[in-house]
Amino acid sequence: MSEPNLAEAIDAIYASLAADNADLDTHIANLKRVMAREGAKEAVFEPARLAQNNRAGRKTMQAYFRQRGVKVAFSGT
Repeated sequence: MSEPNLAEAIDAIYASLAADNADLDTHIANLKRVMAREGAKEAVFEPARLAQNNRAGRKTMQAYFRQRGVKVAFSGT
């Protein structure tokens, strides 16, 4: 099985968020590995695909991911 690319890792995060955060920490760790391998500095998410697409939801997501070593940005904000 091949390693996922950045887009696939981010899609796994969206799926996890939609499934009530199932295995979210595992997907974040995988995203962090993919980002390191590809040299990405931050993961960019689309706010429209988030369950809580408001400022508080985005800030909570950024804080949670930052605690796990992943910088999060949002497209169009």
